[in-house]
Formats: sequence, structure tokens, C-alpha cells
Amino acid sequence: MDKAIGGEKVNKKRGKQSLVFASPPIITSTANIVGPMEGEGLLQEYFDYIMPDNLNNLESWEQCESYMMERAIKTAVNKDNSTMEMIDCILAGDLLNQLMSTHFAVRKLNRPFLGLYGACSTMVESLLLGAMFLDGGFANKVAVAASSHHDAAERQYRFPSELGVQRPLGSQWTVTGSGAAVLSILGNGPRITAATIGKIVDYGIKDPNAMGSAMAPAASDTLLRHLQDTERAPEYYDMIFTGDLGSVGKQLVIQLMQEKGMDISSNYQDCGCMIYREEQDTHAGASGCASSAVVFSGYIYRALMTNKLKKILLLGTGSLHSTTSYQQKESIPCIAHAVAVEV
Repeated sequence: MDKAIGGEKVNKKRGKQSLVFASPPIITSTANIVGPMEGEGLLQEYFDYIMPDNLNNLESWEQCESYMMERAIKTAVNKDNSTMEMIDCILAGDLLNQLMSTHFAVRKLNRPFLGLYGACSTMVESLLLGAMFLDGGFANKVAVAASSHHDAAERQYRFPSELGVQRPLGSQWTVTGSGAAVLSILGNGPRITAATIGKIVDYGIKDPNAMGSAMAPAASDTLLRHLQDTERAPEYYDMIFTGDLGSVGKQLVIQLMQEKGMDISSNYQDCGCMIYREEQDTHAGASGCASSAVVFSGYIYRALMTNKLKKILLLGTGSLHSTTSYQQKESIPCIAHAVAVEV
């Protein structure tokens, strides 16, 4: 909690769940890669590489997802004018069992590695923990990443996409893509100034197609806790972004915050509502680890670098169910973590 600076200890904990960094880490570069459907969406100009299809000449969707993450990390490191040997640790994760895609992605990178699983909150979890590494003096430079693949995720969590099962209107489309970032103690770029660690929130929803509804209470819980811990009003931030609640979950967050006496409707957006065009028929929008990862590493990071945005709060939202818990008729535990990024 405390850091000695000039012989004095600085308390970096705020309130019950939040942290304020004494030496805010710098996000010196980002990179991303997406599938063709994402490339046809609203943010195509913010992606580094758009694959021609969801296999990209590989033998399986899982191999393709590993390729995406490896490429995103390497590209972010190259943009940072660094080498892989300069990365003290990689923090990354995906949606598949035992972090399958991530483990195969980093096996050739030959760097110290911590695998993270926070479902779709993984990108923000990696940013949060990476910032703690650097601010705590445990590293000088880390790479963080998250990925998801529509077809691989659908096969694991719901139905193989080739079955053509009809999707409910409230369901979301898992993003095929990967986003990565390099965090450094030196350099130029926006800084991670504060963070809030979320806690499990479960409102008893059991439908794996209703993830926006399931995750919205966790998002509002962490958002409210962040604002209370840091003694900030929602207007402190130019924009507040959630990771992948989609149109249904986004409206629920607005409603839940209004019930707490806070109106965030004018400076709040969900990454899951920003990726696809309406005519692409994704129903309630985007989901998956890559939802917040590719939007942050593309659109949001560029907006920060060009001063279009100067203070943002990014909340990663995660639905922590599994195929086993669903078959056992368990409800869906959810979580949200937050990082404040400022120019």
C-alpha cells in the first residue's frame, strides 16, 4: 500500500477498492488485429491489421486466435521502438479453457509471463496489474494483451457456429481480434493514474445469451465504488467506457447509476456498441475479451494521443460463467475492473 519516496511513505490506496499510482505508468504504444467482420464495422480505420477471414490460412480457430495475440504483442513492442528482450513480463489472457490461445501465443516470445483470466474484463485486468508492477518498482516495461475469437468462443460456450442456431435478439457477437499495449516507466503517452479492483456481483441471471444484463450490475458497482473512493464526479472524465455490455447492458448501467443519483448518459459509451454497424445484425452488439482490447488499443488510444480525450475511465466487464456452471444451472457471477487513463 505504501511506497517510500524521499524517506516518506505514500499511501496509494483510496477508499475500499481503489488505487492511485504515485508514479503513473505510461502507455507508450498499442496495437491490434481483427477479423473481417470487425474490419467492415465502424472502427476500421483504427485497426492495424484486418485478416481476410477467420482462419487466416491456419488450421483452426484456436491457432488463429494465438496468431492474433502474438502479432498484436509483437506489433506493440515494435511501435514502442523496443525489443522483446526489453519486456520484463507479459500479462495476457483469453476466453478459452486453460488460456489455450494465450499460452500458445507467448510460447515463442521467450519472456516472463503471467496468464490472466477475467473473462471479458481481462484487458483492463492486465492494464491494472501491469500498472501495479511498474508503480511498485517490480518492472520497467511490460506488455499486456487480450484476445477472443468468435467461432472458438461460440463452440466452447454456446453452439458451434456452423450449426446455424438462431440467436436471441439480446445476444451479442464475440469479437474476433486481439489488442495489446506496452506500459513503461519512461516515455511519452497517456498515463494510468488510478484503478479500482472489482468484486463479484451476481444478480441470479442464468442465461449465457444475456451477458449484458448479467454484467451491468457489476459495472455500475465498480463505477460507483471508483467515484466514491476517488471522490470524483462522473464529469471528471471526458468519457467513461465499459467493455462489452452491448446496447441492453449499456442502458441498464445508465438506469442503475440514475438510481444512485448520477447521470452518466452524456459522457458514457460501451465498447460493445462501437464496433459493428447496425446492418451487420449482431443484435445487441459486441462481446468478448477483444471488444475492449481493440477499441482501447485503437480508437480510445488515438483519441488520447491527439488530445481529443484527456481523461477517460475504462471498465472491463467480465461474465465468469463456464460450460460446467451453465450445465449445473448455476447463475452467472460477474466482475468489472476500472483504470483511469489521463493525458
